[in-house]
Amino acid sequence: MFITRKAQNYTLIAEFPNAGSWSDKVQCTNHMDKNLKIPSPWSQFALFLMLVGGGMVLGVLAIGLIPGFKAGEMPKDPGMMKLGQVVTSTFLFGLPAISYAILTFKAHPLSDFGFRPATKNNYYWVALLLLLFAFPLEGWLGMLNQRLPLAQWMNSMETSRDQEIIDMLQIRHPYDLAVNLLVVAILPGIFEEMCFRGVLQRIMIHIFKSPWTGIIVTSFLFSAIHFQFAGFLPRMFLGFLLGTLFWYSGSLWPPIIAHAFFNGIQVLAAAWYPKIAAGNPSVPVYSALMSLVIVVGLLAYMRRKSTVTYAQIYQPTSE
Repeated sequence: MFITRKAQNYTLIAEFPNAGSWSDKVQCTNHMDKNLKIPSPWSQFALFLMLVGGGMVLGVLAIGLIPGFKAGEMPKDPGMMKLGQVVTSTFLFGLPAISYAILTFKAHPLSDFGFRPATKNNYYWVALLLLLFAFPLEGWLGMLNQRLPLAQWMNSMETSRDQEIIDMLQIRHPYDLAVNLLVVAILPGIFEEMCFRGVLQRIMIHIFKSPWTGIIVTSFLFSAIHFQFAGFLPRMFLGFLLGTLFWYSGSLWPPIIAHAFFNGIQVLAAAWYPKIAAGNPSVPVYSALMSLVIVVGLLAYMRRKSTVTYAQIYQPTSE
């Protein structure tokens, strides 16, 4: 996920008002297991790790075939950097997630994976509002993150990464803005949500037998995998919001739209003020508090409206 630096268990269905009785939960569990090729979450996790490893190998091979790329070196040309970003997103996040869906579900893999309408149409606009009003709180968490001591190699990596982002997002041609939105907002929004929400969150909720533990663990991994340490806290926070969107809506589309929207806003801002891509605007505490209140209110609204059960989100569609 692009972000400025400074910036089920079946027993939990009772959290939702219309989730059903205990007997319904047991039936959901049994039915779900019958519709999965790989019922065990640990086996699913092992499969996913193998798929990610395979995707990394294929990605390295694919990048190696592109003229202008040298082993162990980042290209200086912005166009090549964007191409590398597309290849990385596709092979590291997109391909493993699609492969997981095909290998895990017996039928309707894309629909069962999460590519289906949200349980309520309201969740689409709530997704946009949630990420929009989260900006001040995200920025304040970025400021807090910067006060944490980091090792020298972490700071060096951050400085290098910041410059890469600035170079990649520069507008040199009329079409660059559209390309930047595709490469930094749309494709990562789709592929990363497939990987982290569609696969990892599903597995973690099943392993920990708790939706919130699963969402938090997935958010931690989502932030850690980016290796941008000065933005760890805000990215984890945003991962939590995206995970909550998936949980309450029962669909990958709200978090995908929100993710792409969030990244897209930053791409547009960087087009007019490039330094913002690696900068951290000062956020007053009162702005962060207002942001927190609105975000909590939107989350409460989603929870109140949600009738989603574990089965609705994760249970494959029966024939």
